[in-house]
Amino acid sequence: MRIYRAKDFSDMSRKAANILSAQVILNPQCILGLATGASPIGVYQQLIEWYQKGDIDFSEVKTMNLDEYRGLAAGNKHSYRYFMNQYFFGEINIHPENTYMPNGLEMDAEKECRRYEDLIYRLGGIDMQLLGLGHNGHIGFNEPGAAFEADTHGVALSPSTREANRRFFDGEEAPREAYTMGIKTIMRARRIVVIVSGESKAEIVQKAFLGPITPEVPGSVLQLHNNVTLVGDEAALRLI
Repeated sequence: MRIYRAKDFSDMSRKAANILSAQVILNPQCILGLATGASPIGVYQQLIEWYQKGDIDFSEVKTMNLDEYRGLAAGNKHSYRYFMNQYFFGEINIHPENTYMPNGLEMDAEKECRRYEDLIYRLGGIDMQLLGLGHNGHIGFNEPGAAFEADTHGVALSPSTREANRRFFDGEEAPREAYTMGIKTIMRARRIVVIVSGESKAEIVQKAFLGPITPEVPGSVLQLHNNVTLVGDEAALRLI
C-alpha cells in the first residue's frame, strides 16, 4: 500500500486528482469507479480545472458510481446522479451515456443489482476505484458487519451514516436504503485510491489500515488488495 500525506484537504484533493488524471492520460478509454459525498468534491474540482486548461480529456472515459439511494429519481436533487452531474459530469466532456449508476427507481433489488454487476463485467471491470472512508469504516454503503463476499446489493443504511448524510438533505431525513457495490465488487478493481481528511477520521483510518481485518471495519479489507493508495491530510493520518 502506498500512503501520500497531504497538508490539508486542498492538498489531498490535488494529490488524489493527480493519480486519477494520470490514469486517464495513460489509458484514455479507462473505466473509473467514482464516489460521492464531501470527500471527493475537491478531487472533482481539481480535475475540472485541469480539463478547462486542456490538460485532460474525458471523451473516451467510462465511469461506474459506487452507489445510489433507493427510491430517488435521477433528477431528484438529493440523488447521487444529480450530485455527479452537478459536481463533475456537467463540467467536463464526458458523454452522459458513458456514466453509469444504479437505478434508484428500480424497486426490484435483485434485478437491479444483477444488472449493475453484469454491466461492470461487460465493460471489462474497473481500472481505478476512488473511495472515501466513513466514520464507522464503511466503504461505499457497506456498513459494519457487511459480508466481504457480497457483490452489488441493496442495503439498509445505519443511523450514523444517515446522520452523516443529513446535511445534504436540507435537514430532512435521509433515505433509509441504497444500492451499493459490494466489497467483493470493490476489491475486483485493478487499483483503489482512498481519500481521507480531517481529525475525525484519524481513529478509523488507524483501525482500517493498521488494525485487524474484520467485517466490523469494512475498510480493513483493503489491506488484502495488492494495489491501494491512501491519500490523506495530516489530521486524518496522524495515528499512522
